[in-house]
Amino acid sequence: MTDVAQLKQIATQIRRDVLRMVHGAQSGHPGGPLGCAELFAALYFRVLRHDSGHFTIEDRGEDLFFLSNGHLSAGWYSALSRSGYFDTGELGSFRKIDSRLQGHPATEEGLPGIRVASGSLGQGLSVAIGAALAKKLNGDTRLVYCLMGDGEQQEGQIWEAAMYAGSRGTDNLIGIVDHNGQQIDGAVDDVLPLGDLKAKYEAFGWQVLEVNGNHMEDLLGTLAQARSKCGHGQPMVILMQTEMGQGVDFMTGTHEWHGKPPNDEQFTRAMAGLEETLGDY
Repeated sequence: MTDVAQLKQIATQIRRDVLRMVHGAQSGHPGGPLGCAELFAALYFRVLRHDSGHFTIEDRGEDLFFLSNGHLSAGWYSALSRSGYFDTGELGSFRKIDSRLQGHPATEEGLPGIRVASGSLGQGLSVAIGAALAKKLNGDTRLVYCLMGDGEQQEGQIWEAAMYAGSRGTDNLIGIVDHNGQQIDGAVDDVLPLGDLKAKYEAFGWQVLEVNGNHMEDLLGTLAQARSKCGHGQPMVILMQTEMGQGVDFMTGTHEWHGKPPNDEQFTRAMAGLEETLGDY
């Protein structure tokens, strides 16, 4: 089992990969994946029951992960490659012509680990619910995870899906909301306040946990608690407090780095604050 110190190192390397990918393409979204680096490391190196060497779309007998907020693709691609789904050298093709690593995840090029095109916000939770219910029909006891953004919670389809999952007792599903308080146009509370998100999900029949998503030990404990609460008639959601741009001082806590690549000087400064741990691609 990957220990906490190793997971923290992996999260740091994911941040380095994200910066290198977005800077190399001069296009992409660094803020969100920097904030979710701990989650990607925890899931792919500790929590998910998965086999990177034998990927199929359905993967019976394995946990499934869906990235609804597909603009976090750079962080996900890093975790997938570092955990063995494809060679890390391919990360250098991010957002390049004919690359399998498109700006938002897509399926037509057959990139291992990707089961559905995502990034049209609000849709991923519906897909994850379908996958979870399919597992139940197939007698598969593994779980389905879905990461969403907090700005994404402004989408109506999220709440249709949440209502459906709660009413159908989809208790093999763990939703995770990246609750960083920022979206592309500004602070979430300035664009469209979400109110009491915990109370809303509870009203739709979900169990709710809350965690600091940038604290690896707390995150691991909450993910373990979420797994233990599955199978009891209700879907689970984790409201994960993070800082957009976490790990890079001048990117932290602002929406300005939601979808803007660093220039050469900014890239050098950002990388200087993150220790190379697994070897850069």
